[in-house]
Amino acid sequence: MRIAIVGSGISGLGAALRLAGHHRVTLFEADRRPGGHTHTVDVTLDGARAAVDTGFLVFNERTYPELIALFGELGVPTAHSDMSFSVSIGPHRFEWCGSNLATLLAQPRNALRPSFWRMINDILRFNRRATALATGAAHGAELDEPLAGFLRREGYSDGFRDHYLLPMAAAIWSCPMQRMLQFPLGSFVRFFHNHGLLQIDDRPQWLTVAGGARQYVERILARLDDVRLGTPVRSVSRRTTAIDGKVRVVTDSGAEAFDHVVLACHSSQSLGLLADADRDERAVLSAVPYHPNRAWLHTDVALMPRRRAAWAAWNYLGNGDREAPEVSVTYWLNRLQPLPFSTPLMVSLNPLSPPAPEKVIARIDYEHPVFDAGAAAAQRRLASLQGRSNTWFAGAWTGYGFHEDGLKSGLAVAASLLQRAPALRRAA
Repeated sequence: MRIAIVGSGISGLGAALRLAGHHRVTLFEADRRPGGHTHTVDVTLDGARAAVDTGFLVFNERTYPELIALFGELGVPTAHSDMSFSVSIGPHRFEWCGSNLATLLAQPRNALRPSFWRMINDILRFNRRATALATGAAHGAELDEPLAGFLRREGYSDGFRDHYLLPMAAAIWSCPMQRMLQFPLGSFVRFFHNHGLLQIDDRPQWLTVAGGARQYVERILARLDDVRLGTPVRSVSRRTTAIDGKVRVVTDSGAEAFDHVVLACHSSQSLGLLADADRDERAVLSAVPYHPNRAWLHTDVALMPRRRAAWAAWNYLGNGDREAPEVSVTYWLNRLQPLPFSTPLMVSLNPLSPPAPEKVIARIDYEHPVFDAGAAAAQRRLASLQGRSNTWFAGAWTGYGFHEDGLKSGLAVAASLLQRAPALRRAA
């Protein structure tokens, strides 16, 4: 069979790798750079040169089993990473870092603030309660409740909400704090539990790709025969599929007929490509909104916490406005990746003010899915769409929005296609 895959992120690459040995696969990518959110930049600093990741950064063996297996298959080198977290808020910089007791009190006067110790107490209380919800038999109505309602009903303090839970969640999902409040409680606590975020010990060892994550992209592409970079798909039509069994994929070079198409891109992009989307497809694909985020790769330490003791791998920076339309996070890459630089190198997402121009290395625009009750309902309906009119959907948006979710969705689509039709030998 001829199979078109639209999108060269982890979802499309995973599907293409599994299908390529059995069918004729064509991979379309609108950008000239493959990889989607895997975006590695070559940086020269302090007389050294290194490949630096700016999008996909970390993973672990516990919650990324498919990715671990893929990297093992491809021989991708990995190194230990760090997932420490800090919060720095307001012009007077209320700051804390969760690495250890000393960094927790990086701002010494926190020890004299009753609100700070109530925040700590609420963290421990939330961890116990969320663990029980994630592992117990809570009923559906409670787990479908938005996070905001749960926090209000359980009486958690403003400090816990605004200086711990929402900053951490907003940093994880690259989403404004206000939108995080609409996240379904069940999905939220299960994610925190699975990733070891609800306990002090027994947390997974986080890993990163040594030498840049683009290595796995390059190794998969080397196994594919037909990769078309810089070739945006303009539309996908299934109008004649019931008659001839073909799907038409239209690019600037014209239309090509395929037996199946895998849309391995954002849900909104998939909907935009379908020239004849039906009611169910429109309902599911339009239910997952996306939030734009601008990332800066730079060396400006003004976008880190003011106190060096409060520096962490992930640093949430806020101005005290919970209604802020953006999340502002700085990732300290020297802490996250094995880099040969002594100068601090950072990626800042939506900084409160841009880095100094002379310290900017690159600017990159991303979009991240936003999860709410509507998105969760759409995910549950997706299975009923798969394979209809020879069209399949994959992407990190089908899960929690992370690399493992994207890969799992691509592999699942590939497995379904391999089961549905007998493998044909590829044309010579």
